[in-house]
Formats: sequence, structure tokens, C-alpha cells
Amino acid sequence: MPSSDVFRPAKPETVFDRDAEWNALVAFACDDRPGAGLGVVTGRLRQGKTYLLEALAGALGGFCFGAQQAARAESLRRLGDELARHTGSGPARGTGWEEAVEAVLALGDRRAVPVVLDEFPELVRQSPELPSVIHTAYRRLRDTGRDNRTRLLLSGSSLPVMHRLFGAASPLRGLADLELTLRPLDFRQAARFWGIDHPRLALLVHAVVGGTPAYRRYAGDDAPGGPDDFDAWVCRTVLNPGTPLFLEAHHLMQEETDHWDRALCHSALAAIASGCRTQGEIAERLGTPLTDASHCLTLLRSSGLLYGEPDAFRPNLVRLRIAEPLLAFEHGSVWPHRQALEQQDAGEVWRRARPVFDSAVAGPHFARICREWALDFADPAVFGGHPASAAHGSLPDPERRAGRDVEAEVVVRGRADGRLAPLLSVGVARWDEVMDTPHLEHLRHLLGLLAARGEDVTRTRPACYSGVGFTPALRAAEADGQVVLVDPDRLYRGR
Repeated sequence: MPSSDVFRPAKPETVFDRDAEWNALVAFACDDRPGAGLGVVTGRLRQGKTYLLEALAGALGGFCFGAQQAARAESLRRLGDELARHTGSGPARGTGWEEAVEAVLALGDRRAVPVVLDEFPELVRQSPELPSVIHTAYRRLRDTGRDNRTRLLLSGSSLPVMHRLFGAASPLRGLADLELTLRPLDFRQAARFWGIDHPRLALLVHAVVGGTPAYRRYAGDDAPGGPDDFDAWVCRTVLNPGTPLFLEAHHLMQEETDHWDRALCHSALAAIASGCRTQGEIAERLGTPLTDASHCLTLLRSSGLLYGEPDAFRPNLVRLRIAEPLLAFEHGSVWPHRQALEQQDAGEVWRRARPVFDSAVAGPHFARICREWALDFADPAVFGGHPASAAHGSLPDPERRAGRDVEAEVVVRGRADGRLAPLLSVGVARWDEVMDTPHLEHLRHLLGLLAARGEDVTRTRPACYSGVGFTPALRAAEADGQVVLVDPDRLYRGR
């Protein structure tokens, strides 16, 4: 076990949240047991990986090298120069990665020390032999019994490449002592990060920029001053050609999709934002063969820009959803107006786009946040058990015409324990609709359909999620224990 006497630095005040991630990195970096360690840090672009790793290296006197898109010789030269500045010695004279890796690992010959190679895939792009070189160096350390305590951290934003570099066929497979993923801030963390204490405004802002920390800086540290400032904030930030946010969705696609057909990827995202959810629907909307659409969607999923959500009642039905809110905002409401934004006043363009944003972007995003709340923040007593999943669910209704399913945006299931997961709750989510007793009747009808299919619904609790409130009649039903009601205030402050 690591010694409890080892100095463990507190997280710098400049690092927002990320307590669990900081503690995991510090535990790895300060582990004083003999033997070199290897850690892997992944996460999509703009999540703060570099900032966190630089803070770790600074707090512990470690070394951090940020790779760039560069030729092999230039990367080796930069690494040698930065290593020389760090150690106070002359520049390394080696010409290959064998010498460079040996010099990097030598930093841990006297003490446990973090050594960061940030954006590792950029190094491997020009030097495919690098993973094998690192594997050989670690094996040599182990075979010689050298007392080396380097804590090497390899970081990367390209998720497909990182998965491949540490996959089954990689020489680095099995070497990692730490595997850490930095995810976007959750919706509550994001509200605190932006300094927003109005729940509905926080939801609107999250529907635009999500939980990516870098986007506040990209917006010039400009947060909306209140609910009435949201439209003006959109115009002066994400729709303003003078801010980095204006073209961020375009740059994000360029960086994540590399050399693939970006036009097809943009069109696929626009199709999903418009309501297409399956590969077949997307291919039909694009007018492209299913194989081409499938390749494009696989790329977007492997990059972390899309994810598939199995239907809560029909698991074989998988709905595709856009993972990055900024991309959903771009392709759901701004995409048709891109050319106009170059020529017209942003306020006028946004007035035309705002209704589409409310229905096609904010509405689905609200349902997504409700599912997150049910899974991660709701007290187990709310649903009578510990939620294990929260998903969208739909069933065909024999009383309706073909193609019209009965839907519930928030279906909560408990832990399975090898059996069919218990159905804890079915709920509907309406962003811009005051909810009334007909919504409760809708849920009761759905529960009847589920019971007819053999689902145990005796303990299933109906739930209504509204962005604008509930009628007195529905509040009375809540008081009688007939329904769970959740509004933005409860999403952000309650359980």
C-alpha cells in the first residue's frame, strides 16, 4: 500500500470542481511504491485535461510536454529542449524515441514524479513505433529491477485513437495502472461554473454550450445577466462572428472527424437534430445508401459526438442522440441560417431560429436533463428504489393508427439482479407546456399497455416533468401520492 506520509497537494483553487479526478491523479502520482507506473487520461476536446494535468505537474514538480501536429524530428527536438529546461541540463542529443523515452523515465529514478505526455496521439501519428518503444522501456525497467518511480501519464482527446492505442492489439495493453476519463460538467456543475442561479436560464444555457468548461472562455467570460438576457447573450456570443464560439461547432467537427466526409457528417447531425433517430431514418433523410450512413454514424459515435440509447421498452430499438449540446444547437436551430448570419443582424436571424430552438433543441435537451436527474440526483425514495437506468421509451398503441407510438421521455428502471429490471417510474417531459391531469392519464394509459405485455407495473410511479409548471389539479394529484412532479427548481436544487 502507498505510504500515508507522502505529501499530497490540495487541488488548486483555479481548478473548478473535478475533485474526484484530482484525487485519482494525485493518488497515482504520489504512489511511492517501487516501479514505474502508467496512467491514461482521455476525454473529448475542451474538457480541461491539459489544464488539470499541468496543475498536477506544477503542484508536484513534475514534467509536462504538450504534443502538437508536427514532424517526428521537430517533436523530438521540442521534447529534448523542454526536458533540458526542466532538469537544468544541456539539450538531449538523442535522435530517436528510444533515447527520448529513456530520458523521460529517468526523471523518476529518485522519487515518484508525474510525467505528462499530453495529446499523445499526435506523437504516435508521426511515430507509430512509440507505443512499442514505451512497452520495451517498461519491460526493461522491470527486468533489471531498477528502482524507478516515474508516473507517466499519456493523455489524448482523439477517443478512437486512444482506444486503439490501448486496445487488445496494442503493445500498451495491460500496462495502465490508471484509466481516467474527463467528462463534461454535469448540468448542476455547469450552472455553478457559469454563475447562473436561475434554473430555467441554466437549462437554456446548458442547451447551447453544455458542460464544456472551455466554452465560457470562448464566450469571453460573458454569462447572461438573467432570464431576459438569454436571447441577447446568444446573439453576442455563439452567433457573434467575433467570438471563438461562432465557428466552434465547425472546428469541433474538423478535429473529431479528421479526413472523413465532413459534409455527410454535418448532414447526419442535422437529420438527427430534426428528429431522425435510427440509421434507416437518417439514410433516407440524406438520400444516401445505408452503408454510407452507417460508416458516418459509426465515426461520430466512436468520436464521442453521438451516442445510442436503447428504448426502455424495446431494447432492440436504439435511438441516436447528439452528445455535444453545442452541435445539437448548431444543427438543430442555426444550421439553415449560417449564410444569413454572415450578412444580417444576429438578432433578426435569432428571432427566426428561436422557435425551432425551443422545439427541436431545448425540448429534447430538457428531457435529457430530466433523465440525468432521475438517475444521478433523485432520492431513491422518489421512485421507491435505486435507479439503474433512465431512458426514453415507446410502445405501439393498438388504439391509435399505425406509426403513432405511446411515448414516455423518462423511464426509470431499478437494478436487475439477473432478472428483468424493475420498472420504477414512467414520466413525460414538456419544456414549454403547463402540465395537467391529461398528462397523468396518458401515463396511466401507457402503464395499462405495459401491464398487458406482462410488465409488472404495480409499484411504478407516474412522473411529470415540466419546464413551466403544473396546474392546481395536478398539484392536488401529487399531494395524494398519484404522481411525482419535477420542475427546473427541483432539477437544480432538489432531490
